[in-house]
Amino acid sequence: MMKNQIIKFSRNDTKKFFITLNKRVNDHFKKLKKSKTGNWKLYSKTLIMFSFFLTPYFLILFTNLNIWAKISLCVVMGIGMAGVGMNVMHDGNHGSFSKNKWINKLMGASIYILAGNVHNWKVQHNMLHHTYTNIHGHDEDLEAGRIIRFSKHSEWSAYHRFQHIYSVFLYGLLTINWAITTDIKQTRRYLKRKLTYRKKLQPIRQWFILFFTKLIYFVLWIVLPIIFLNLEWWKVLLGFFIMHYTAGLILSLVFQLAHIIEEAQMPIPDKNTGTMKNTWAIHQLFTTVNFATKNKFMNWFTGGLNHQIEHHIFPHISHIHYTDIAKIVKKTAKEFHLPYLEYENTRSALLSHFKYLKQMGLQPVTLKT
Repeated sequence: MMKNQIIKFSRNDTKKFFITLNKRVNDHFKKLKKSKTGNWKLYSKTLIMFSFFLTPYFLILFTNLNIWAKISLCVVMGIGMAGVGMNVMHDGNHGSFSKNKWINKLMGASIYILAGNVHNWKVQHNMLHHTYTNIHGHDEDLEAGRIIRFSKHSEWSAYHRFQHIYSVFLYGLLTINWAITTDIKQTRRYLKRKLTYRKKLQPIRQWFILFFTKLIYFVLWIVLPIIFLNLEWWKVLLGFFIMHYTAGLILSLVFQLAHIIEEAQMPIPDKNTGTMKNTWAIHQLFTTVNFATKNKFMNWFTGGLNHQIEHHIFPHISHIHYTDIAKIVKKTAKEFHLPYLEYENTRSALLSHFKYLKQMGLQPVTLKT
C-alpha cells in the first residue's frame, strides 16, 4: 500500500454511535458545569513533573554528590522527563491543557526541553497517528525503521524472530533519536510531502526553529556542564544517556501498550477505493486498547494514556477527565455492540505486547498459487 494513497473512512453509521456518544459526553460536562480542559489537578501535577525533571539537574551540577547518587538522580530526571511528556506536553499540544491558547502553546513547547520539535510531533501524532491509527503506511507509530516489525503488513526479515527479546533494549533510545536524527528526517519528509498543521507551509521557519532549539538544547545539557562547570565529559554523556534511556523506555512502553498489542486490529483500506471499513470513531475502538485503568498511580503518572480509547475519540479533552468519561464510552460501545478493548493491569498488557511481537517475528506463511 502506498503512503500517498488517499484514505477515506466509511460514513456508514446508521445507528449514529459517535453522535450519541458525543452528546452524552457533552451532557456530562454541562451537568457538572466542568470545563473539558485542565484544572488545579493538572496544574499541580505539572509542578511535580517539572520538579522531578529539573531539580535533579541542579543537584547534579551544584552539589558534591558521589557518582552513584548522581546516576540515581539521572534516572529520576528520566522519570520526570517522561512525566512532563505524557502529562504536560501531550495535553498542551492537543489544546486540552487550558482554555487559553497561549498556555497550551507554552506547555506544548515543553517538548523542546525533551529534545523534540512541536511541528514534527503535531504532524506525526495529531495528524497521522490520531487520524490513521494502526493503518500501515500512514500511521508512523507503526514504523521502527526495519529493525522491529509491528504489523503483518510490514516486510519480514530473519532477525525479526528475536524482536520480542531485543526490542525492549531499543525502546530506550526513543528520545535520544529525537535529539539527534528523528527530527531532521521528519522535517525533510514532512516538507517534501507538504504536511503541516499551520495554515501556510513555512519551510525556512521550520528549519530555523529546529536547528536553533537543538543548539540551545545541547548547550544546556552537554556544553554547559562540560565547559562552564568543568565536569568530566564522559560523566556528562553518561548521565545524559541514562536520563534519555529511562524516559525513552517509559514513553515507548506506554504508547506501545495502546496499539501494538494482540487485541488491537491493524486494518487496511479497500485497495481500489482507499475506504476503511468503519467510520473514524468506530475505527478507534478496533485499533486502540486501554490498560490498568483502575490503577490510580498509572492514571496519574501516564497522563491518562492508559485510557487511550477515550483519548483517541476525544483528544481535545484533558486526560484528567478520562476516568469519568470512560464509563460513558464503555457503556455506549456496549449498547452499540462495539468492542471496548482493555487489559486489567499493566503486567497483562506487557505480556500481550511482547507476545504480539513474537508473533510478528515469525516468518509469514506464503501460500502457493
